[in-house]
Order: sequence, then structure tokens, then C-alpha cells
Amino acid sequence: MSAPWSEHAVCRLDELADPGAREFLVGEGDWPFRGILVRRDGQLYAYANVCPHKGHPLNLADDDFLVDLAGQGKLLRCASHGALFVPENGLCVSGPCSGRSLRRLECRIVDGVVRVRSPDRWESV
Repeated sequence: MSAPWSEHAVCRLDELADPGAREFLVGEGDWPFRGILVRRDGQLYAYANVCPHKGHPLNLADDDFLVDLAGQGKLLRCASHGALFVPENGLCVSGPCSGRSLRRLECRIVDGVVRVRSPDRWESV
């Protein structure tokens, strides 16, 4: 049985740099849902923090997602295997899961607060 999905307030928009990325957690206990917020050129994107290659989080350290590559700008990176993802669409452009994508999440801004639709706890995404 999968966890229910609902909308969650995850941070204030002014807490996220542009460009920038940060992890957010939804739920409590041993298995909260882990997500990523990315802000780039005034646009906001949200993804499940799950690498399509092995199913584990992209970051090893807090909010360590973006790498700056000459000619390509900032890309999301999986710290474990070096896969690189385009922030605007989640597509893997280099690494062991090339051609696959991160799971996109619906997000919106309400009164300066970022709200994301996600599971209430971790589930396979």
C-alpha cells in the first residue's frame, strides 16, 4: 500500500538561493519522505530525492546537490555515482542512469511559502 499524497509547506521562498537547491523532509519517524527543491532563473522545481540508478538520496551532505560545469551551468549531482541531472526537468544527462529522470513533484508558492505535493512518508517513487 502506498502512502497518501498531500500538500506540505516545506520552506519560505526567500530561504532558497537562486540558483540554489535544498533538501526537505515530510513526515516523522524513521522513514520521512525526502525531496529536493531547486530554484534557477526565478523558477522553482521539486523532485523526490531518489536517484533512479540505485534508489538512494542524491546528497551525502546537507543540501549538497548543485555542481557548476563549464558550458552547462549548474546541474544536480548524485554524490554516490556522479550522475548529473538538469534542474529544469530532472533528466539525467551523464552517469549510470543517463536518459532516466528524477520524479517530479508539483510545487507552488502561497504567501511566500513553498508548498509541495508529496507522500506523507517515504515510499518507492
